Parts: sequence; structure tokens; C-alpha cells
Amino acid sequence: MRAEGQAHIDRIEAALALVRRSLDWDRAVRRLDELNARVEDPTLWNDPKKAEEVMRERRRLEASIGTVNEITREMADAVEFVELGEMEGDDAVVAEGLQSLATLAARADADKVQALLAGEADANDTYIEIHAGAGGTESQDWAEMLFRMYARWAERKGYKVETVEYQAGEQAGIKSATLLIKGENAYGYGKTESGVHRLVRISPYDSAARRHTSFSSVWVYPVIDDNIEIEINESDLKIDTYRASGAGGQHINTTDSAVRITHIPTGIIVASQHDRSQHKNRATAMGMLKARMYEAELAKREAATLGEYEAKTEIGWGHQIRSYVLQPYQMVKDLRTGVVSTAPGDVLDGKIDDFIAAALAQRVTGETVEVEDVE
Repeated sequence: MRAEGQAHIDRIEAALALVRRSLDWDRAVRRLDELNARVEDPTLWNDPKKAEEVMRERRRLEASIGTVNEITREMADAVEFVELGEMEGDDAVVAEGLQSLATLAARADADKVQALLAGEADANDTYIEIHAGAGGTESQDWAEMLFRMYARWAERKGYKVETVEYQAGEQAGIKSATLLIKGENAYGYGKTESGVHRLVRISPYDSAARRHTSFSSVWVYPVIDDNIEIEINESDLKIDTYRASGAGGQHINTTDSAVRITHIPTGIIVASQHDRSQHKNRATAMGMLKARMYEAELAKREAATLGEYEAKTEIGWGHQIRSYVLQPYQMVKDLRTGVVSTAPGDVLDGKIDDFIAAALAQRVTGETVEVEDVE
């Protein structure tokens, strides 16, 4: 097998191994057999809600296991095709087989990411909350750049995007904003983006054209439905109403209907100003608060599984998950996985799927890498 072909094979096998690991392969196969048997039971639909849960889990496992088996078969066929061409000295057959392996490798990578979205809330819609760090206009402008990046990312994936909360900065940018992203697996894809994001650039607000470093934080948490019960005592809440401020009708309304809720025991603060109705904004904010508390519980469970806990930290040096350098060179580097892009313009236009895929894979493997930050 030529080196090119072997590279494709190694890539495919690595992707399939990761999927098998994420599924807990033997357990998943047994579970699918159990679900297939349950579907044959005519009494299953006596409880439609339970039946739908069974069917949903069955479809997910069937698709994941079927994809692994299909790619494995197609890889074996392509390898046999290449080897046959090499034996007969037919370069055209070899080239066709290598192209099949290349196509299959790209498909395996794409299916790998899809299969990694098996978490409890991964299929849900999601909130993406952005806060500017210290630094005034610089950080607030950077926060708005992130706001646009995530909106563009969601639009590229065909998701629906709504602005729930938008607090404009004094001169430019935003102090904070919350996006609601609606679409299949929105939370699953977005969840690894939580953390501090660092920007290095020549400041457009500095007359001396000096290089500035800015920080903003991103927090991603799932939209939860009524089936998930989160108990919140009204006595633990501080509820404020205020006049929304921001860029105008494109983002928000400007009546006195905005609502901010503080959960005193945890310090969690959420706000909604999307609707002109104070009642609706209060309901939305309560939903966001429950979602934040649910996300915290998911994080604790995941931390217990991984054997470590990464607490939410201050928005500044030493805590960033990704650095975006625009001057004196062009680079975006993820400090968890080592993934690098030399096209920050594309990244800031929403092309962040490579970073997401690597971070999702890392959650399954638990492998860490030594990554040096960029200056």
C-alpha cells in the first residue's frame, strides 16, 4: 500500500476507533439489540412518550453503529481495489482506489463529529452568552466580534439565531450579549466553546497604533424543556427590571420591559430583553436561569467522569482557551487541542468547526496536549 493510501487508512481507522470508544461499542451493540426487541413488543405504544424515547435512542444507535460498519466495509473494498491495481500495474485503478479512500476519510471525520454528540443535552438548542473582560472599549469591541462570529457560525450551519440580551458598550462593542441558537445538536456542537477567548491586534481605538491584548468570556448552556425539573426558590432570586440599551431594533427592543434575574446562592445572573412584554422576558430569563443551573450539573457529572474539574475563572491571562492574533502575524490557536488556523478572518466569520471537532474528540479520549500560547 502506498504511503498516500496508508495515510487515508490510518485517518479512517482513527476516526472509527474514536466513535467506538465514544459509543462504548460492545455495550451499544447490546443496547441496540435490546431496543430492537422492545420495538417488536406491541404494548410499547401504550405509553407514547416512552415509546418515542425508545425510538429516538434506537435511531441514534442504529445510525452510529450502521455508519461504522458501512465505512469499515467500504474501506476494505477500496483497499482491495488499490491492491488489485498495484498487482496488475494499472495506475488508473490505483488512482481511483486512492480517491475512494480519500473521500471515505473525509466522511469518517465528519461522521466522527456527529457520533461524538451523544451527551444528555447535546441535541438541544443552546444559549451562547458573551461577556467583555476588563479593558473598556477594547474588550467590548472584541466581545462584539465574538458575538458576530457565533452568529455567523450558526447561520452557516443552517440554525436559527435570536438575540435574547444585548448590552452595548459606552463607545463601541458590547458589555454582554446572549444568543439563542435553535437547531439540531446546537448545544452539542457549541458546548466546547465555553471559556476565555483572547485577542491580540493593533487597536483601532489607539491613536498611537499600539498592540493591545483583550479578553472576553463565552458561556454555552443548553435550552431545557419542561420534562427536566430544576427547583428554584423564589426567595433566592433578585429580580430587576430596566430599559434595554443597544444597537436598536436589529437586536432588541428599547422599552422598560427588560428583566435581569440574580440567583443569590450561586451568583448566576441572566437577563432577557428580546420581547416588549416584561412578563415574557421574565419567563425567558427564568428559563435561562434553569438552563444555567442544569449546565452546571452536567459539568459536575462530566468532571466526575474525567476525574477533574475546570472551574469557571476570571476573564484574563492564564485562563484563555483560544488566542486570536491579528498582528504582527495572523494565527488562531486553540490552547486545549493545539489546532491552529492561519486565516483568522475566516475563523471570525464563523469557520470554527475544526476547533469544535478537536475539542469534542478530546472530551472522549481525555488526552491533553502541551500547547504554548502565541504572543
